[in-house]
Amino acid sequence: MAKKTTSSTTKKAAVQKAPAKEVATKKSAVKKAAVNKTASATKPPAAKKAAPAKKAALAKKVNQPAKTPVTKIVARVDVGYGNELYIRGEGAGLSWDKGTIMECIGTNEWVFTTDAAKTGVVFKFLINDAHWADGEDVTVPAGGTSISAPSFS
Repeated sequence: MAKKTTSSTTKKAAVQKAPAKEVATKKSAVKKAAVNKTASATKPPAAKKAAPAKKAALAKKVNQPAKTPVTKIVARVDVGYGNELYIRGEGAGLSWDKGTIMECIGTNEWVFTTDAAKTGVVFKFLINDAHWADGEDVTVPAGGTSISAPSFS
């Protein structure tokens, strides 16, 4: 009888060791699969959301006309308290007959910006749209910036 118990316990031990290893690997695989399923159930796939957003962004870019560059004209001059600086010229909607008021952005700094310039802009400054700046006309290319310090006599 002792032989049977020994051999049966030996067989049981051998049988138990092999399935125990298999069960351990199966459990870890099952746990990983369960974790992946719960993660995918809570998070929608990123690729599905990103694709329509990219298409919408591309559609906006295709439908929008190309932006024209901004042309900026800056005058650094003190025109005196209560006076304003005007600009006259040609291009970007300017006229030689009637001035456009410039924006005062500092104590002695005036600016005119436009995105309507298709070609270069030729201009000259005036105080209160009446008193012309000294010197020649100034030119700036479309999309360029001109910074000047006009003088008035």
